[in-house]
Amino acid sequence: MAGVIHNTGDVADPGTARAAVSTGRLPTAESVRAALDGVRRRFQEDREGRVPDYIPELAEVDPELFGIAVAHVSGNVFTAGDADHPFSIQSVSKPFVFALVNHELGRDTVRRRIGVNSTGLPFNSVLAVELNHGSPMNPMVNAGALATTALVPGASPEERWEFIRHGLSRFAGRELRLDERVYTSESGTNQRNESIARLLDSYGALARDPVATTDLYTRQCSVTVSARDLAVMGATLANGGVCPLTGEQVVDAGVCRDTLSALATAGLYERSGDWLYEVGMPGKSGVSGGIITVAPGKGGLGVFSPRLDEAGNSVRGQRVAHFLSGALGMDLFASTPHAKAAG
Repeated sequence: MAGVIHNTGDVADPGTARAAVSTGRLPTAESVRAALDGVRRRFQEDREGRVPDYIPELAEVDPELFGIAVAHVSGNVFTAGDADHPFSIQSVSKPFVFALVNHELGRDTVRRRIGVNSTGLPFNSVLAVELNHGSPMNPMVNAGALATTALVPGASPEERWEFIRHGLSRFAGRELRLDERVYTSESGTNQRNESIARLLDSYGALARDPVATTDLYTRQCSVTVSARDLAVMGATLANGGVCPLTGEQVVDAGVCRDTLSALATAGLYERSGDWLYEVGMPGKSGVSGGIITVAPGKGGLGVFSPRLDEAGNSVRGQRVAHFLSGALGMDLFASTPHAKAAG
């Protein structure tokens, strides 16, 4: 495969061997609480963006809702505002279902079937599939997410649904449920996703029936979470796959590493480069207004604010993540000069 860096034999494969990792600590609990309260006050009156209207149930959501949560890998969770308000997970489910499938089938199988490169195009682009000869390209855009969902194990649609629901619950450290109203609403408006699934199927790039796959993906997106849940789910990815609330190993550390690297390339779709430049962490957005951000070794940030920009990303969520990445020392690319010891 041209352009791919392969293991040379003297370097450990990150998917199979333990490797040295970069970790750190969040500031004190008091500092975290003060930062969350401060950032909520700072952006409370920010009303830029609009609530999506192409899914009827989402169009009815109160645009003033605003919740923030930070979960440390130790299990400490800090919140501000409407952090416990329920909303549908939508595309924020993508990295977690990818991780679950990766854990079951192995990184090479999933990489070969889906891919990990950015399309540079909108999340629901049909053109991206055509331009890449039927390749889904990345699990964080809709084509790649549909291809990932088609790989979910199970002998029946209900078994495959339970695999997803139970897996997402394990990441969150509590039982998550389907929002039936959102599911019904989205089922009546998911023709574009079904078209993408049919296109993938025509290229032989979908493991199961396109209609059944689209329905399962719609259910996946309709799971109810809160900003607190998203923070804990992010902290599980930050903690080598161990949920900080339950101590359960949900996926292995190598899967977390693979998931976060794929997330960094396309988590904010065509705005992913700007996101990394400003925030410095892998992140994922959803059209219900949720955003998750992960600082490996430290924790996860979850934000809920329903007003979106033109790319489908929460406006306040992005601004909160930008502010807190610096305030809490979560930016992976930030550093200070090393002070040499006197000698």
